[in-house]
Amino acid sequence: MWLSTRCVLAFDILAPTPFVLMLRARSGAQQWIASETYMLTPSVPVFEFTDGYGNLCQRLTAPPGDFEVITTAEVMTADQVDRGRGAPFVEIQDLPDATLGYLLPSRYCESDRFHEMASAITAGQRLGYDQVLAITDWLRNSVNFQPGSSDAPVSAAEVNSRRFGVCRDLAHLGIALCRSLSIPARMVVGYLHQLEPMDMHAWFEAYLGGRWYTFDATQVELHGGYVSVGYGRDAADVAVYSQFGPPVYPKVQTVEVKRIQR
Repeated sequence: MWLSTRCVLAFDILAPTPFVLMLRARSGAQQWIASETYMLTPSVPVFEFTDGYGNLCQRLTAPPGDFEVITTAEVMTADQVDRGRGAPFVEIQDLPDATLGYLLPSRYCESDRFHEMASAITAGQRLGYDQVLAITDWLRNSVNFQPGSSDAPVSAAEVNSRRFGVCRDLAHLGIALCRSLSIPARMVVGYLHQLEPMDMHAWFEAYLGGRWYTFDATQVELHGGYVSVGYGRDAADVAVYSQFGPPVYPKVQTVEVKRIQR
């Protein structure tokens, strides 16, 4: 399917403020970026780099006053999310080097604390995809998805304790459970067509049977329309904007995802 995405961030800047933005999606196996725009008002110099996870990042300093970022893209993405029931667990010694970092505990995914819990959730499941599917089903049934319930990232341990959270929080717990079973798992942030309420979205991927598969406990059924923007170990790696100095918060933040014809 073809999707049009749009994100607007507007700030009231009090002093020159360095930013690192992560708002440019990249083409890959599941999506093709056909066109895009990136507008800054006022215009300032931007330096783009690729981070350690392959994400396209933009570095700039916003001047005092009103500062606005508007990005748009037209994206061809998969009509259906690939499923891989029965895809096998990959032995550690056979994993690609690039996946090994996604086995370790990280700031918001304390996977070293979840082995017993993950083993209980996945008892009787075939090693690999079916384990992650059981984890996703458990999250959907046991953790209440509450959009807007938290602004700051919450760790997997906290989510497990309180049993509610935003999409990012459910992804953290899913990732931690997977890693505790030696399944590489990573966070993804981006867009989802027909998400309610519309906003930036977070989900996770697990490496099984020689490739990455998508899992999203916030959705009753996986469907097409995912547009990935950033990948990382957890929310600390995939913020759509990071600013340095006195805290600055968006006075406007809007996201639109529409289906289009091309």
